[in-house]
Amino acid sequence: MENQNWTTRTKNNTLNLGIWTAAWSISMAVATFGPRFIWGENILITIIGILINAGLGAGMIIANIRYLNELDEMQRKIHMEAMGLALGVGVVGGLSYSLLDTTNVIAQDAEISFLVILIALTYLIGVAVGIKRYK
Repeated sequence: MENQNWTTRTKNNTLNLGIWTAAWSISMAVATFGPRFIWGENILITIIGILINAGLGAGMIIANIRYLNELDEMQRKIHMEAMGLALGVGVVGGLSYSLLDTTNVIAQDAEISFLVILIALTYLIGVAVGIKRYK
């Protein structure tokens, strides 16, 4: 009975995290492209869109914490190791990337989107390797 409750809570937390992540992602797109394609250069609407995005981002963070707290010890270990790896790669890689830009080693400006992609891929690979390692 307890295992069924845990499974139900885990499914609910996973769904909840997915909903918050989708809402945050959509609000990011609206805040990014809204000034260009929807409401023009209206600064007030842009600020409101960014504040909504930040609020939804906070909700996504809380949902992620709840999700992690519901995992069993092994799953939590896998995710925490992947997050530690992603944080390290993000900080070291991001600062190195920024140095390449500020020292003009690369011609283009360092874009945050590349860093976000690097962190996300590192996390996904870390989880996949962790699952394979602990199976």
